[in-house]
Amino acid sequence: MTNTTAAPPLDHRGAPAPDRQDLARLVALMTGDEKHAPAAHSTLDALWVLYSRVLRVTPASADAPGRDRFLLSKGHGPMAYYAVLAAHGFFGEELLPGFGTYGSPLGHHPDRLLVPGAEIGSGSLGHGLPLAVGTVLGLRAQGLTDPRVWVLIGDAELDEGSNHEAIAHAGPAGLEQLHTLVIDNASATHGWPGGIASRFASAGWAAVTVDGRDHEALYAAFTAPHPGKPLAVVARVEPKN
Repeated sequence: MTNTTAAPPLDHRGAPAPDRQDLARLVALMTGDEKHAPAAHSTLDALWVLYSRVLRVTPASADAPGRDRFLLSKGHGPMAYYAVLAAHGFFGEELLPGFGTYGSPLGHHPDRLLVPGAEIGSGSLGHGLPLAVGTVLGLRAQGLTDPRVWVLIGDAELDEGSNHEAIAHAGPAGLEQLHTLVIDNASATHGWPGGIASRFASAGWAAVTVDGRDHEALYAAFTAPHPGKPLAVVARVEPKN
């Protein structure tokens, strides 16, 4: 008798693909006092597409020199990040209910020394993009030109001068390994004339704006070629309330 049981689906790295439908349950396990839930949920779809279909990093390769790096600059709302990491096997989901409690590794700001898969400690606005620029420069200095560096920032972080300096440097420097994902939930104080993508494009970046809930649009933007330029993807989601 022929066994017709279908093999489990694999993700882009050849590993068993996690179930997107399980993500809401994982988020719901984190029941602690979270003051930045909208910030977390605004990132959920973009993070899922990145980890499920784009990033070349697994729990087994989390320390490998050739891995892709993902830096969460928008670290003050980490629930979605923790759920996605758990779904992809970086740590067990049994840690999620303890989120934000004393003694839990899953703090209200991620700690790179405590959270498996986290590249930086983050939460204060304006740090992630400069760190990503430095990471690319460090990789270049080591002759590592294949790993891609991704950083997720919020639109309000663009009010910080440190990000403007990072944007101004990365374009002329041709940091093609650098990819910046901006979650735009209309929370910036100042904004930018012509839209956020124009801020990056004026500094020599490849830049595109997409629906931050549309997985196929996100994937197409994340994987679009941008030879000789860093890439900025502005993912628009519902306004913060």
